[in-house]
Parts: sequence; C-alpha cells; structure tokens
Amino acid sequence: MPTEVHDAPDRSRYEVTVDGTLAGFAEYTDRGTVRVFTHTEVFDEFEGKGVGAVLARGALDDVRAAGRTIVPRCPFIRAWVDRHPDYADLVVSAPGSHHPG
Repeated sequence: MPTEVHDAPDRSRYEVTVDGTLAGFAEYTDRGTVRVFTHTEVFDEFEGKGVGAVLARGALDDVRAAGRTIVPRCPFIRAWVDRHPDYADLVVSAPGSHHPG
C-alpha cells in the first residue's frame, strides 16, 4: 500500500495518499517561519491503518527540512509530537514566541 505525503500550499495543508487516493490531510496556517497546525483528518476508510502517523511524520519532516517551527493547535498533531519526543524541538508555544511549549 504505497503511502505518500506532500505539501499542497495552494490548499494550506499536507495531504496523504494511499495508492494514489487522498486519505487525509493536515491543515495549517503560516505565521512567518511558524507553521500552525489547525486540523488533521484521516478519512474513515483509512482509519486504524497508520495513515495518520505517516501524515504527521511526513508533515513534520517537511517542516524541519524547511527550518520552520510549529504550533500544534490540532489535538492529533499535538498528541503525536507528545508520543515522539524527537520532534519536540519543533514546537514553540505561540507564533513569535521563542520558548518551547
């Protein structure tokens, strides 16, 4: 089951596809170099198959590669980062803040 994550900046979201079919997305807004994740959704038929984890990792790897930081307002992304402390360095408490939160 080939799964791919890509940024869709025209829609302000990362999209995850499974076998070429859209399976979910993680919406964001940008505040300078801070990417604020606002909502993540994995479609019902792809729930429980690890698609959300692939989406989160792909999105956050892209953020890291771009030298950005994040504010995980979305509960899914926040919980995922909490379970994967190797991504905690990306988190700032609010746009413009310099203190991890």
